[in-house]
Amino acid sequence: MNFEGIYTPVITPYDDMGQVRWEALEAVIDHLVEAGVHGLISGGSTGENYTQTVEERLELARFTFEKLAGRSPLIVGTGTMRTPDSIALAEGAAKIGADALLVATPPYAVPTERENALNVLTVDRAADLPIMLYNYPGRMGVNMGEEFLDRVGRSRNVCAIKESSGDINRVHLLARDYPHIQMACGMDDQALEFFAWGARSWVCAGSNFLPAEHIALYRTCVVQGDFARGRRIMSAMMPLMRVLEQGGKFIQCVKHGVELTGHAAGPPRPPLKALNKDDKRELEQVVRVLKTTIEAIMAGAE
Repeated sequence: MNFEGIYTPVITPYDDMGQVRWEALEAVIDHLVEAGVHGLISGGSTGENYTQTVEERLELARFTFEKLAGRSPLIVGTGTMRTPDSIALAEGAAKIGADALLVATPPYAVPTERENALNVLTVDRAADLPIMLYNYPGRMGVNMGEEFLDRVGRSRNVCAIKESSGDINRVHLLARDYPHIQMACGMDDQALEFFAWGARSWVCAGSNFLPAEHIALYRTCVVQGDFARGRRIMSAMMPLMRVLEQGGKFIQCVKHGVELTGHAAGPPRPPLKALNKDDKRELEQVVRVLKTTIEAIMAGAE
């Protein structure tokens, strides 16, 4: 499977009681498809998978697949602390007809590279679907290192890796030594560097509420090869990256961003809380300036 373009890890809209708002989720799915994103991810951390049971995650994946109705590929996240739960998610994804899996390191366990690789290969056997690996040592505790990549890279299903380490040397390593594993940007403030090193996809939570702007950077750099204009777009996006990452309010900012598009997102599930008024105003100002600036840059390209 070739991963090309913008892949959105979809939020999960909740009501004030923490129940899924299914009509709101359908509206978000439709909005993203109509905006032109290239694929959706159900069951990612942006969707608050850490607050959900396996059954809830499968229900969300099934609903998303049905509402997509073939309009866009669906990737299902299988990241959990327990391998049996990841297997259940992988098997469920295959059963509903998902296009691929997003497979992460089990958090907190701190597995060795061999143990981590064997976990991935176990999930692989459960579904026999294309796999995008997810390397996020900041949350998982360990890197998907060279021993790991050498082991899992033997599987024909291991197609790509979402690289979220923040270490630019990892980008160099993947591009140079593992060209058979497609590199996907998983570190938003390094998107330009990823594209310069050959990445052709970007898994970005901000595309939940700014899909056109994320697509603009992808198209400018990857499709058109115009890195001069790409630098201008990236510069305009950097204030958003800083706001999203500051103070551990990532999910809250993304959900408020979705609210700004006119779609219901609701509060996050506990232990997280919604943004306060000052944080909302800051995000709103950043989004206004970003949209205006990128619109002007793209108008100049026509």
